[in-house]
Parts: sequence; C-alpha cells; structure tokens
Amino acid sequence: MPTPTPSPPVELSVVLAAGDIAACDSGGDEATAALLDGIEGLVITLGDNVYPDGTAAEFADCYDPSWGRHLHRTRPSAGNHDYQTEAAAAYFAYFGAAAGTPGEGWYAYDSGAWHVVVLNSNCDEVGGCGPNAPQADWLRQDLAAHPVGCTLAYWHHPRWSSGDQHGSDPRTDVFWRTLHDAGADLALTAHDHLYERFVPMDADGAAASEGMVEFVVGTGGRSLYEFGTALPTSAVRENLTYGVLKLTLHPDSYDWEFVPASDTGFTDAGSAPCR
Repeated sequence: MPTPTPSPPVELSVVLAAGDIAACDSGGDEATAALLDGIEGLVITLGDNVYPDGTAAEFADCYDPSWGRHLHRTRPSAGNHDYQTEAAAAYFAYFGAAAGTPGEGWYAYDSGAWHVVVLNSNCDEVGGCGPNAPQADWLRQDLAAHPVGCTLAYWHHPRWSSGDQHGSDPRTDVFWRTLHDAGADLALTAHDHLYERFVPMDADGAAASEGMVEFVVGTGGRSLYEFGTALPTSAVRENLTYGVLKLTLHPDSYDWEFVPASDTGFTDAGSAPCR
C-alpha cells in the first residue's frame, strides 16, 4: 500500500484588536494588556492609542507600560486623539515604520492567507477621504493588486455604529463602499467606546447575506460609552466590559471571539466563511 501524501499544514493567523486604549488615569489598558500577555498573535490597534493628546510623554508614560510591551507585534492605526499632537508626530515616532508613512498612515500587509488594509480616517489630516483623495486612489490600487483570498480592513471612525457618543460616520463611506465592492470581508473600527458586531451589510449599510461585516471594538481600556438607538443591522451590543476581539483567520473563513478583561458574563463568538 502506498504511503499517503501528508496534507499541507492549514494556514491560519490570530489577530487581537481593540481601540481607545491607554490613559494614565485608567486601569483599563493594563487589564486588556494582560489579556494580550496570554494570547499569541498579531496585535492591531484601532486608533486613539493614548489619551488625551497623543504626546510623546503620554506614549512613554501611559501606553508603553501596558500595550507597549507588545510593540514588536503591533500594527497600529491612528485615531483623532493621536492627532491632538500636530501631525500625529508622536504616534508615528513611537510606532515607527509599522505605522506607515508619516503624513499618510495608510498601509497594507498580509497575515497568514489574508490581505490586511489599514486606513487613516482622520480625513482632514490626510487630504480628505473622498473618492478622489490620495488615500482612496491608493486603496483602489491596493485592492486591485490583491484580487483573491480574504481581506480584513481597519481604521478608527466607524462607518456604522449605534453609539450615542459618536455613531455612524459618513466620512468613511468611500472606505466602506470600495472595500465592499472589492469583496472584502471584515472591517474593524473603534471611536465609540463599546463593542458592537453587525450582520453582513451591502455598500449602503443594508443587511445582505453576501455583505461585509463590521465590528466596533472601542473597548481597549480608556472608558466606556452609552448606546443610542440600535441600528437595524446591529447584531450584538455591549458597553460594560473592556476586552479585545480575537480573530482566527483561516484560508477561507474566520472565527471571532470577544475576550473580556473581567467576568461580566458577556461573550460573543462565532465563525463565518469569507465572501
């Protein structure tokens, strides 16, 4: 009997995500950083890395002692509080080449079998977020160069959110539409300090079985916000628990799990195929 040919190893990648993270007057970032200590994988930040002003001193004194110990495996995105320091200079200096080109802040990389796109939703700081903006041109070119497989994107300001503090942000509509129309699978955002998962949605934000899924994960540790009226496409909402979103990215599917930093009884987990 011939010896069976061994199957190739299954390619997967673990991603750990949250935004609205560190402040010297909050212990939430230490709690979520402790979660990262026990989970291997790529760490991604969804903006507002350190409060209140994204200064070099705040990165050194408030972010570095907690999430900073995972700097070597972090791929960040920028939030509005990072831009409280002119041109987000301290953000780009702290994260270095991992943050992309200063003045832009958008970039892409591969994680396992997935293509990952990082965008900068601080539109006024980077030449706008309209269809003819430099970032939009770059996004279309990047997606055209990676036409197959699964795609994850992340940025700070959510296109869709039921949060009472900020809510949905139409400035990022070009991000959402371009990614959706290119067949992207997941969008991760923050800005509202809460956790929300949406059903798959089309380019207009209506429920669609073959649509793109958005998570809002503003639970990195700074504080927690209230919800307003829930959008009709909101599947799960929670605003009492700091934590991180754990994604396991398989070649043609993904698993998600919200990992809480305290035992509030909340959990959200599941699996879905790529589009």
